[in-house]
Order: sequence, then structure tokens, then C-alpha cells
Amino acid sequence: MYLRHLQVTDFRSWPQADLALEPGPTVLVGQNGRGKTNLLEAIGYIATLGSHRVATDAPLVRHGCERALIRVAVVNEDRELTVELEITPGRANRARVNRGAVGKPRDVLGILRTVLFSPEDLALVRGDPGERRRFMDELLVLRAPRYAGVRADYEKVLKQRNALLKTAGKRRTGREDPYALSTLDVWDDHLAVAGAALLAARLNLIADLAPYAASAYMGVAPDSRPAKIAYKSSLGEAMPEGYGTPDGPRADQAVLKEVLVEALKRSRNLELERGVSMVGPHRDELDLILGEAPAKGYASHGESWSFALALRLGSYELLRGEAGEPVLLLDDVFAELDRRRRARLAEVAAGAEQVLVTAAVDEDVPAELAGHRFLVADGEINRG
Repeated sequence: MYLRHLQVTDFRSWPQADLALEPGPTVLVGQNGRGKTNLLEAIGYIATLGSHRVATDAPLVRHGCERALIRVAVVNEDRELTVELEITPGRANRARVNRGAVGKPRDVLGILRTVLFSPEDLALVRGDPGERRRFMDELLVLRAPRYAGVRADYEKVLKQRNALLKTAGKRRTGREDPYALSTLDVWDDHLAVAGAALLAARLNLIADLAPYAASAYMGVAPDSRPAKIAYKSSLGEAMPEGYGTPDGPRADQAVLKEVLVEALKRSRNLELERGVSMVGPHRDELDLILGEAPAKGYASHGESWSFALALRLGSYELLRGEAGEPVLLLDDVFAELDRRRRARLAEVAAGAEQVLVTAAVDEDVPAELAGHRFLVADGEINRG
């Protein structure tokens, strides 16, 4: 898989950008603030329908404009598809494939797959659990696009159930309609069904990713303590033994649904007191472990970078082994890495079908990736 063409209009700082691409390494060189990262962000948005830098779409649209447009041509096994996304904050985004409208923007997921490594990835190790949940869910969607719908269904049910919990909780003091409590059982079942689907997928993902991540960490930090990842569920000891581990059984959605139903019953009183759902995938965590200690709070700066890099390299190896190579995006990361980590990342990247690299200066880019070169400056992109 590779990108043959990228075009953006009114995206971030770019009124217009047009970039013809080829397989192999491509390097975008330019001073900071010239828009290099914005181009990789646009590519990543096509693959995930989200930005690695901001949580909402509004900052993606150039100041003073109503909408932004991203268009890419993707070649996969000699078949080319053109994907176009129109981003309009406050309204539904629109998508087209080969100039024809699709039902929902998420229908384009899977056409382009990317793995992006950027300075923001340090938050995977040092940030809050939401960063790691997002990492898992984005990788799930890259692996199987249907999980975008599964995640959306769960979030919708969770929102409705939380609203009901607030109402039902007030009712316990005698001020609310008794109907709220009587309908909570129905929403418990909805949450268990949607939650079990998402939870089973996450557990199986981590079981598959764990060996790749551990191996990648050993490659970039051979003198460090061994690294491992583990899924930490809000179900606690109720989680069936072995789920989410490389040698354990595959997570069964039907079994998890029943476990979630029972867990929701046990937590009912606490949830009514707090007015929020206390059990489910939205409360789960991805544990990152170095030796016997959690990476967060105990890893050095270099170890944190190594773990973040291992998660991305592990993701890349997992995806390329299942459905063809994703496009590898490396956003201004070589300047952040020491010699050994640079060399390991360059070794993997040099073997990719396509890798796009941004850097402030040529010296930051390893010789193995000195392929096609573009200069980015003053709102223009010129072949170097």
C-alpha cells in the first residue's frame, strides 16, 4: 500500500498543497512552523478520521474558512482508489470514494492504513489512561474498520446510561420519576452487549500485539529492563483467566457480556451515588510495564521514548503481517532519539513499502531514508 498523491485545501496552515508521492522513503524538510506536520496529519486523518494532535475538527480548518478538504490517491495491490474528506466543524463531515458519495465518513476506513510516530507519542507512556485507550481503539479500527461502529455504539449507550444514572440517583432522594430506575436494567443490557464487543476486541488485540511490542522494545533498548504490555480491566478478578494474554484463550464476547451484566449489578449502588458508569471499557487501562514496575512514573526519559516507539513499531509489524503494509509516517522524531534508537527506527523504516518523514534539517534524517526529498517553505512544496 502506498500514497500516490495528496492534496489539501484550507487544511491547517495550507490554503492549497499538492504533493505527488512514490513508494519508498520521502522526506519533507523545512523549518519548524512551515506546515510539514500538517501534511502528515491530513494523511493520518484519512486513515483514522481523527487527528493525533487535537480532539476536535475545528483547528483543522484554516482560520477564516468554513471547511477543509483532504484528497488522497491510494494504491493497494495495483488497484487505485481516490478518497476525499470534507471537514466542516459543527456539521457532519462528508466523504467520497472515486468521486462518489458514501453513506458515512467511516465507510472510507480501511482504504488507507497508516502508523504514525510523533513527539506527541510520549503521552502514550506518560499521559493519562485515555491516551492508551485511544491508542488501542485506533489500532483496532486500522486492523478491522468495523470496530469504528462498535466503538461509536458503545459511546452512545454509555452517554445515555450516564444521563439515566444521574436521574435515577436523584430519584433515590425522592425527587425523581420512578421510571428512571425501572429502565436502568434495559440500559445495563445495552451497555453489556456493546461493551463486550469492544472489550473482546481489545483483549484479543493486546494478546496479539504484546509479543511484537516486547520484541520492538528489546530492539531499540537492549540494555534496558524487559518491557511488556497488559490489559487492565475494570472487571478486576471477574475477568476470565488468560484473556488478553498471548498464550491464553481468545476473548469470548458472549462470556464477557454475562460478566459485564453481573458487574453492573454489583456496582449499581455506587453508580447511583456518583451518577456515572463505573464498569466497562471506558474505565479500562493498558498497563505498560518495565521489569516489574509501571513505566509511567518509573521510566527514564529515554525508556519512555523507547516504549512509545516500541508500541508504534509493534503496531506496524502486527498490521503488515495481516493485510499488507501500512504507510509509515515519522513526524520530526529523529531529532528526539539517540543514535541507537535512530538506527533501529531507520532499519525498520527503510524496509517499508512507503515511509514519509518530516525533519527540520537534513542532518536529522538517517542515510537509509534519503529518498525523494521535498523542501517545505513559505507555503510552497518544492522537490529538493
